[in-house]
Parts: sequence; C-alpha cells; structure tokens
Amino acid sequence: MIRKVKPQIRVLGFDDGTFSFSSKLKHEKTILIGVVMKGSLEVVGVLSRWITVDGRDVTDAMINSVNSSRFKDLRVILLKGITYAGFNVVDLERLHNETGLPVVVVVRKKPDILAMEDALRKHFRDAEERIALLRKTPPLVELVPDKLYFQTVGLDEKTAAEVIKVTTRTGFIPEPLRLAHMIASAVMTGESKRE
Repeated sequence: MIRKVKPQIRVLGFDDGTFSFSSKLKHEKTILIGVVMKGSLEVVGVLSRWITVDGRDVTDAMINSVNSSRFKDLRVILLKGITYAGFNVVDLERLHNETGLPVVVVVRKKPDILAMEDALRKHFRDAEERIALLRKTPPLVELVPDKLYFQTVGLDEKTAAEVIKVTTRTGFIPEPLRLAHMIASAVMTGESKRE
C-alpha cells in the first residue's frame, strides 16, 4: 500500500517494440521493455522479454520479468495501454495479483472498445476470451482533458494520478513509459522513435 507518493518512488514502465503486418501473419515476436526508475529522473534498470505478436503471452511476460528481477523495491507498474504487440491483451487483475503491485494504465486517447471487439471477433478464434479481458478493465479516468486518461488496479484514483504526475518529466507520458518506448523501438528498428 502506498501512503504517500514520494518523488523518488520506484516504478516500472512497460512498452513494446514495433512490428510489421507480415509479423502478425507469422505470429512472430516483438520486444517488451520495462524501464525501472526512481520517479522521473533516475533510471535504475531495464528489463526485457519477447512477446508474440497477437499472442496471449504479454501478462505472463510481465509477471515473469517483475517476479524474477533483482528490483524488489518496486511500488507501481505503469502500462501504456492494455494491448501489446497488436492484440496481446494484458490481464490487469492477474498482473496485480501475481506481482503484488498496483498497476496504472496510461493512454492518450480513449480506446474505441467496440471497434476493438469487432476487430477481435473478425480475426481471432479466441476473441471472446480477449474481449472478456477488455471488459473487465476499470473505467478510464480523465487526468488531462482530451489528452491523458488512466485506469488503475490496486491503487485509488487520487494516488494513481499522483504517481503519474511524479513520474512525468516533460509532456504527458510518464518517463518510464517514454523511455521504454524509445528503447523498444531502437531494439526493433535500429533507432529510437520519438514518444
């Protein structure tokens, strides 16, 4: 439980690497990067796992990377959305329960859940299982009008908003997520993409 959000709170932010349409057809892998930081200023470490494009392994990869890492003083997991590597959907409750850490999901735009459900039904035999994960996510909370939203599991909304603010250095995206995005894109394409 987090009583007070300190400026040096240890957080882990995950993002995935890019992938091509052909990799979706072949169920290839992309990189999942986790950046461990103290607040928004100090990078403490980097974690990596490979996940299947449009697979079902992102939750396991996140749980494994957290539970097997040397970083035992993590306080919060930050995610940039709930789908990785295409439609590899994170089970937020399971991630929270099996790591013992609260999870805060940060997004810039409200996702169109109905469009996502339609796409899943059109392209996946296990669409209903993936849709169930989408539907059991907590409601979005607007933090910055029309620019930043979040969801939280295992943490109250006020504290989650404080975590986002403390871990954001410039712009709207928390620094661990911004850096994870840059590292993941560099691994997959040879150079970082701007967040």
